Amino acid sequence: MAVKIAKNIVGFSIKKKEDATEALASAAEPEMMHEELQRPDELKGYTYKIKTPLSDHAMYITINNLVLNVGTQHEQEYPFEIFINSKNMDQFQWILALTRVISAVFRKGGDATFLVEELKQVFDPQGGYFKKGGRFMPSLVAEIGDVLDRHMRRIGLIEDSELSSEHVAMLNEKRAQAEGQPAAPEIEADTDDQYPPGAQLCQKCMTTAVVMMDGCMTCLACGDSKCG
Repeated sequence: MAVKIAKNIVGFSIKKKEDATEALASAAEPEMMHEELQRPDELKGYTYKIKTPLSDHAMYITINNLVLNVGTQHEQEYPFEIFINSKNMDQFQWILALTRVISAVFRKGGDATFLVEELKQVFDPQGGYFKKGGRFMPSLVAEIGDVLDRHMRRIGLIEDSELSSEHVAMLNEKRAQAEGQPAAPEIEADTDDQYPPGAQLCQKCMTTAVVMMDGCMTCLACGDSKCG
């Protein structure tokens, strides 16, 4: 189709093939995870070690990622498969089933972050256990969900929700009051220091940090309060 030029030509440049390819790549819709994707021969993976009082042996959780849209602004890692290994084979049957189901959800595509909350809400009828630092885990499945949470935050699928400076200051003030000490602004909200004696378990962040403040049960770790 002929194009009429109404103005004088004051300059020109030759468009390179590489520039055109990059423009097409940036304009195209980013590829998302779906069932038809074939597993490549090599995947990028991370292995996490967890040690619980339920077993004498550690458990190793490996999550392999598939990198999509390589070399573009939409480059992103997505979990593709998960493996769990341990010297203790007592739980082998249900752990194998769990890893297969989770891997199938990964490959299905869509938002798989819901798995984190689903796994973390599984409670062991025989009772959970406390990790180092006072954090409570309601079950082994919940700790697997916690590892998945850490992994998804690591690759950017889940964003950290940081507390505002005002919220942190309020928590520091309440914590200092509970301990009977002057407020310490330098205390960070995610400190691992021991919380006041008698603190209860927070059902939101699973930390033993809930105390009665101003007539309301308040968590000194995440700020959750029964009074809103």
